[in-house]
Amino acid sequence: MNQSFIKKLLYPTHLKRFLFFFFSDIIIILASLYLSFLIRFELRFPEEYRELFLRAIPFFIFFKLICFSISRLYNITWRYVGLKELYNLFIAVMLSSAGLMIFIFLNPFDFIFRILNFTYPSFLSFSGFQRSIFIIDGLLTLLFAGGLRVSKRMYLERFSQRGKRGKRTIIIGAGNTGEMIIRDMARQGFSEFYPVVLLDDDRAKIGSYIHGVKVAGSTDKLKETIRKYNAEAVIIAIPSLNYKTLRNIYSIARDSKVDTIKIIPRIYGFQKPDINLKALEDINIEDLIGRQEIKVDYKAIEEFLRDKVLLVTGAGGSIGSEIVLQSYAFQPKHIILFDIDETALHNMEIRLRRKNPELKLNFVVGDIKDKERVYAIFKLFKPEIIFHAAAYKHVPMMERNPEEAVKVNIFGTYNLAKAAVDCGVKKFIMISTDKAVRPTSIMGATKRVAEYVCTAFNCQNTEFISVRFGNVLGSRGSVLPLFLEQLKHGGPLTVTHKDMRRYFMTIPEAVSLVLQASVIGRGGEVLVLDMGRPIRIVELAEELIRIHGLEPYKDIDLEFIGLRPGEKLFEEILTAEEGAVATKYERIFVAKNSDKYTIKDIEFMLNEFKNVISDSSEDCYKKIKDLLKKYVKHFEEA
Repeated sequence: MNQSFIKKLLYPTHLKRFLFFFFSDIIIILASLYLSFLIRFELRFPEEYRELFLRAIPFFIFFKLICFSISRLYNITWRYVGLKELYNLFIAVMLSSAGLMIFIFLNPFDFIFRILNFTYPSFLSFSGFQRSIFIIDGLLTLLFAGGLRVSKRMYLERFSQRGKRGKRTIIIGAGNTGEMIIRDMARQGFSEFYPVVLLDDDRAKIGSYIHGVKVAGSTDKLKETIRKYNAEAVIIAIPSLNYKTLRNIYSIARDSKVDTIKIIPRIYGFQKPDINLKALEDINIEDLIGRQEIKVDYKAIEEFLRDKVLLVTGAGGSIGSEIVLQSYAFQPKHIILFDIDETALHNMEIRLRRKNPELKLNFVVGDIKDKERVYAIFKLFKPEIIFHAAAYKHVPMMERNPEEAVKVNIFGTYNLAKAAVDCGVKKFIMISTDKAVRPTSIMGATKRVAEYVCTAFNCQNTEFISVRFGNVLGSRGSVLPLFLEQLKHGGPLTVTHKDMRRYFMTIPEAVSLVLQASVIGRGGEVLVLDMGRPIRIVELAEELIRIHGLEPYKDIDLEFIGLRPGEKLFEEILTAEEGAVATKYERIFVAKNSDKYTIKDIEFMLNEFKNVISDSSEDCYKKIKDLLKKYVKHFEEA
């Protein structure tokens, strides 16, 4: 018994459980030994073996209890006994039986007493002990001790079903995820959800059973199945389900008056891909509109991030916070969350500490424009990998405040890039945007210059990569939160133009591709994420209204308000401006970037911008725009 086990015994619950199993095992050992003698002698107990039986009792108890303790059979949680605990019991029984055979037949005490010339005590004599008794005793001990340990789980999983049950639940997906969900329901005694049937489109699975639950048919039978089984909940347990199928399942379940519809999270369990009921999420709008199948190499990402010191700028924002959340699953050594927004960092700390109190995190308030602060952070924490997500990104706002876009997106990136090289950072990944391609806005043009900064600083010791992607559903500044707010107030939903199109992806999906791109990217590259097909904003608005059970233009109206300053109808990612080269990952491309600047070029450029933004005259906007047009050759051409 180790110290941790002894400490546990100080708690009344642990002590009670230990004493119960300890004394139960003594009774089991006595019963097994007695029955083994009876079985060996055909239910007769010869008189000459009774004394031998009594002599053997203390040794059988001693050997078996020691082996049970070593195998940690008194540390188990009764209701969660599984194959591992039964395997440990098997090993303990085998070891104790082997030890007893060696002791009884080889009898090392006989040898010791002979050397010391002592009379051999009679209570240590086991002459005539039958070998078959060890085999029978071992099997009986395994049967009785194993039966005792699985009894509570069997009761909870079988007999407790007759009592109070949770919601009658249909599980969509009869694969590994569906199996894990049913297993966790059983662990919880089916108190919250009770599985009545499984549905799966794999014909080979139809008719089979998983933990006693039948796979009754394909997903196109959902409506009839809900009615037949009077289902109250639907759990969707297919990780790769596309948003069209998901939306169809959701619509059928909602129209059938199912009040609980759950789904597994998009990104979960990189280290231990187990899923349980607590991890299930309610279906949200992003799932129904933009959920896509994302295939990434989690093993490569783990090798890249494991035991590394990470620094994430803009860590309180929608993209930065998701980078932190996904990165910590790959067990980095340390994560530094850097943001100017103290409230966002405070909320992140509460969220992350709740998930993993032991994870080494530092929450640093600071401004990437502050060169001294940036260097102090780098020297203190010595980050190895930087994810640079801090930026000004709201197009209309930056059109009205161009000097701030230059300060943060260009000068802030320069400060971080220079500090990264000077402080020996291994890899620097900057989050860019599709608005940097043929930019028509101040924001897009400044992000394009930020890409130039990263390319210029790329060197042998520090690799710089820019990852460019489009809009993410649900991010701050995204159209979706605006539509939801307008919908809450009864509309109308405001759309800039009926032909406006954008690339969309959910935040977790986009970030998972960013992590993959950070692994495969070589220094000096601009990587482009394939965001899928572009979506017309008006179709997004109409679909959102329908999802809420309303009819567009009848229950909720749409209002077209015209393009805002700096906006264009269609954001480009893969364009004739650059072209792109495919990588081995189907959603990631390398842009053919012909614009190359040296560090001297960048510093000369920054001096020009510094002179312009220090000028507080009314034509500051025009001067900034002229400088951006000078260095970003496609600015305003589209």
